[in-house]
Amino acid sequence: MLPGRTWSRGVRLGGSWPGADGPLGTTVGSGRLDAASAVQRLSPDQLLQELCGVEDLLIVQDLDGVCMQLVNDPLTRQMDGAYVMAAGQLGDTFAVLTNGEHEGRRGVNRLVEKALSADHDPAQAGLYLRGLAAGGVQFQDRYGQLSHPGVSEAEIAFLAAAPLRMEALLKDGLPEIFPLHSLEQIAQLAHAAVLDTQVSPTVNLNGIFAAIPEDVEKQRMMQTLLQRLMETLLADAEKQGLEGSFFLHVAPNLGRNADGMERLKPAVQGDVGTTDIQFMLSGSIKEAGLLVLLNQYMARRYGEVPFGDDFNVRVAPQTHDALLKLVQDRIPAERMPLLVGVGDTVTSNPSADGATWLRGGSDRGFLTLLPALGAWSGRENRVVVVDSSHGEVDRPSLSDPALTGISDPEDPLRLDVLMTAGPKQYINWFCQLAAQRSPSPATI
Repeated sequence: MLPGRTWSRGVRLGGSWPGADGPLGTTVGSGRLDAASAVQRLSPDQLLQELCGVEDLLIVQDLDGVCMQLVNDPLTRQMDGAYVMAAGQLGDTFAVLTNGEHEGRRGVNRLVEKALSADHDPAQAGLYLRGLAAGGVQFQDRYGQLSHPGVSEAEIAFLAAAPLRMEALLKDGLPEIFPLHSLEQIAQLAHAAVLDTQVSPTVNLNGIFAAIPEDVEKQRMMQTLLQRLMETLLADAEKQGLEGSFFLHVAPNLGRNADGMERLKPAVQGDVGTTDIQFMLSGSIKEAGLLVLLNQYMARRYGEVPFGDDFNVRVAPQTHDALLKLVQDRIPAERMPLLVGVGDTVTSNPSADGATWLRGGSDRGFLTLLPALGAWSGRENRVVVVDSSHGEVDRPSLSDPALTGISDPEDPLRLDVLMTAGPKQYINWFCQLAAQRSPSPATI
């Protein structure tokens, strides 16, 4: 079975779900009560006040849709220089956990460099974003030093060839959906859709969707074509002796099916659903990445590595319960930091027959693990969700009181803080937090 991106699955309406009756469903803080769940949320200001005086703190944050708007062409992304400086101020209390990548022409490092003035060399000043990329298989320190623990040369070679294969398969399939396009137009669409990242090559449909706005039927046809294409790539890997080395991360998704494969989120009016499928290394799930970051944090703070020096996502447990047990077995509860998770991609939609909730999203797994760790350690770990519907990609909005498409009335995932105004609001909050926790101001 190929590992899935999220540990969530279809849950029968009105039935039980692991953790639903425990701490994941408890009421927290004070603030707004939303219809989507029985959780009384904190305001961003309340969270700011709560975190300013916390000594033992680790903030784990996604990137796209959180500190940057979602865009149709990832090469047009922009990062705020004030955000980069604030991340530097927070130091060891902050790490990123993203499905994007640090390096390459599409890497976040290029955005960091553009965001800073010529007076700041991020490699010298330690202003690159420390943390895990490509779902957890690519680690970078603050000085831009990269590593890919647990990845073989054969896997790297296959990934290097994957973008050209993706482009060729797209050229073969696109005429079915765009019969009136010329071969040159087809080639342009295919080339723009393939993201040639180093260890997580991706097909991104945003540009193609921009050519067929409001045409839900064709958008769904495109999603089906993409899934078929990527499954062909998996079959290619198996023929080369790399069975089990890779899996498909569908973003956004509707959780996993019975075979452990992530479900497409079909386009509907006002929500294009699945826009990307990433060809990823097995083991690269954010829940496991969270433990890698925790392992590194404990090493810096206490000089001990509870999970071992060679611990990485490819050797980590792949289920929620096993990850939780590993922490419980290896780290004393009193040594656990306060954990804050920040993401934007959480989904929940009813199944076609209305009998189950299909819960997924690339951030759901690691965000769900946080409250479970907090319940065990006695910490009020916090889950922050940023509204990524303000950019160029149609996404459900947090301004909807029911959180339609994001959560549901029986969702065990507790969303403590909602940044309804999107990345700009989050960046402003993030900079305030850094300023209040750091004795010296940062200048760009």
